[in-house]
Amino acid sequence: MSLDILQTPSVNFDERRQELSMLVLHYTGMETGRAALERMCDPDAKVAAHYMVEEDGQIYQLVDENKRAWHAGVASWQGLEDINSRSIGIEIVNGGHDYGMPDFPEVQIDAVITLCKDVLSRHDIFQSSIVGHSDIAPGRKDDPGEKFPWSRLCEEGVGLWPLRENALAVGSVQQLAEIGYEITAEPSRSEVYAVVKAFQQRWMQDNVTGDACLETLCRIAQVAAAYKENGKALA
Repeated sequence: MSLDILQTPSVNFDERRQELSMLVLHYTGMETGRAALERMCDPDAKVAAHYMVEEDGQIYQLVDENKRAWHAGVASWQGLEDINSRSIGIEIVNGGHDYGMPDFPEVQIDAVITLCKDVLSRHDIFQSSIVGHSDIAPGRKDDPGEKFPWSRLCEEGVGLWPLRENALAVGSVQQLAEIGYEITAEPSRSEVYAVVKAFQQRWMQDNVTGDACLETLCRIAQVAAAYKENGKALA
């Protein structure tokens, strides 16, 4: 699939303060792609991603990759902050949880994969640094949501998706920090709920409860092991 990118400049950016090392995927969470595009180009909104991918696969570029687009907000991953400075942000047009969490069209996901691979061809971004907005802002953000096909992206070389077979280890909530999630040494119940829910939205999309059940603890162990073994491999 070739890239056909429409330039739609936004003013909602500034200069990077850190080395670019991450890729962050979002859903727009608005009724239409046009509304999302208009908002990201509105200087009063003070928000924009580098790219937006419409439902029909059309790609828009709003901010140059060398600039710090304002898409992540207050966020953390693997102990790092100022994610805006460290990342390229891709908004994927989808109404999200506020609009019924619709499926992502196949043509749209094809375009997302192609765009991600194109970005990764130019930048040293590790597999462990390809994240969703909910990964880096648990409890505050839910995108790209539990319908986003992370396993399919992995099949195309974008991110990690450890298989569940032959995994007998039982992990712990604290192992979420080994993956990259921000969690305190003695988390409150609400913090555990938020971080576990974010983990499940990414890695257990058929069981998003926020409950650290046995199945979830086993899945945490699987993902933590995959990140330890392969998470630093270049995408």
